Amino acid sequence: GLHEDYLQTSDEQIIRDTLDSDDPWLAGITWERLHEEGWAKLNIPEPWVPYAEGGFPTPSGRAEFFSEIQAAAGRDPLPGYEPAGGEDSVEYPLTLISAKSALHFLNSSFANLPRHLKAEKEPRLLMHPEDAVPRGIADGDWVQVCNAQGQLSLRVTLGEAVIPGVVSMPSGWWASRSPGGVSANLLTPDGLSDFGGVGDFHDARVEVVRGRELRTAHTGD
Repeated sequence: GLHEDYLQTSDEQIIRDTLDSDDPWLAGITWERLHEEGWAKLNIPEPWVPYAEGGFPTPSGRAEFFSEIQAAAGRDPLPGYEPAGGEDSVEYPLTLISAKSALHFLNSSFANLPRHLKAEKEPRLLMHPEDAVPRGIADGDWVQVCNAQGQLSLRVTLGEAVIPGVVSMPSGWWASRSPGGVSANLLTPDGLSDFGGVGDFHDARVEVVRGRELRTAHTGD
């Protein structure tokens, strides 16, 4: 039921429209040239050192560690570290990242194709042995990854690809192609960051337990 004209534009026309620009970086780069040569380098000056003389969007024009703008707004003017998770860190002590580790997918593109799925085999949770041993988890075990958003089940690979306290699932896997029909997106937080008001997608906290049977999701009661 979506019939707006801009949704009907062909891929070729989108590219042509993008290249139809007065930006000097795109000068001389056309659809015909790309079609003939396959690629084209942007017309970026050499050497490319845009901030060598400052020019930052700050009152001083310089990179500022002490931010006068933040101080004037009543916020801490210095960079600081706030651990993710808050109270959730007790029940869900592990930080979950979803790294672009799938070699045969491009983001989620190609993740539905049999050839690429065969090459990737299956999504696996990467976990450090220091976190696995007290949980009774061995390499290759089925595990549950759980938090307040839900839980999913997949096999685990132990090693030093991640540091203690961190577990990693590959991004790009379609839920429909993943064990149980769910992917890492199921565990993504839905809150907002303390500064900027953007999604806190990268502050996911989880617990990992051995076994394939899914436990009851946490309800907060």
